[in-house]
Amino acid sequence: MSSSGERWAKANPLSLSVPDPALDRWLRDSGYLHLLDDAAADTSGAAAATSSAAAGPTIASGVRTLASVLALNPLARLSAADLAAPTPSWSLAFLGASSYSWPPSPIQARLRVQENVRRYARNYAALSILLFACCLYRMPMALLGMLAILLLWESLRYCRHRCQLTTGLAQFLLHCAQIATALLVYVCSLQFALVYAIGLSYAVMMLHASFRKLTPSSLPDPGNRNRRAQPKQS
Repeated sequence: MSSSGERWAKANPLSLSVPDPALDRWLRDSGYLHLLDDAAADTSGAAAATSSAAAGPTIASGVRTLASVLALNPLARLSAADLAAPTPSWSLAFLGASSYSWPPSPIQARLRVQENVRRYARNYAALSILLFACCLYRMPMALLGMLAILLLWESLRYCRHRCQLTTGLAQFLLHCAQIATALLVYVCSLQFALVYAIGLSYAVMMLHASFRKLTPSSLPDPGNRNRRAQPKQS
């Protein structure tokens, strides 16, 4: 048994009798989920060392891993609590140093994607907004259409709160705003900016989540460590 497998067995001696979903849940709650990544990497490395070097099986394994990741819904396990959690550090937690590798197996690739999307949901959301802003910058007409739509709905909100509008008139203005929004989206090609931003965001998220190795869920905060190291002043 490898060192990672020994650490895994010591962390959970009942791992052989616990079902996989329950084991994953226990490791996630205890902060030891990264041991699955280490054990899978050691197993894959041992199998590659004992087998004969051939390009066919390697390519087939990569295709199976890629197909497994593409068939996965990365947002299936995402909850409101994940989006409400504090944003992980961009340098220490999200990017990391020497924390990337090819997934050793399709199962491990799916586990990485599911867990990393939950951990870095707010980082991926911020990147999506940034990519959408970049797409709007590259498409001036879409940017003008976006500004016109925002101005339209802000004017409607102002009229509903400041002016004494009847229910029928308010509903009529709402339908007019919806029709105008659809026309602006079509005329200014805003739908293409949305499609480009969604596609790029999805590609970046899937690449990062599948190549980012699982790390301990609670990373040390250098700032807190430095503050603890400083002596208290009287």
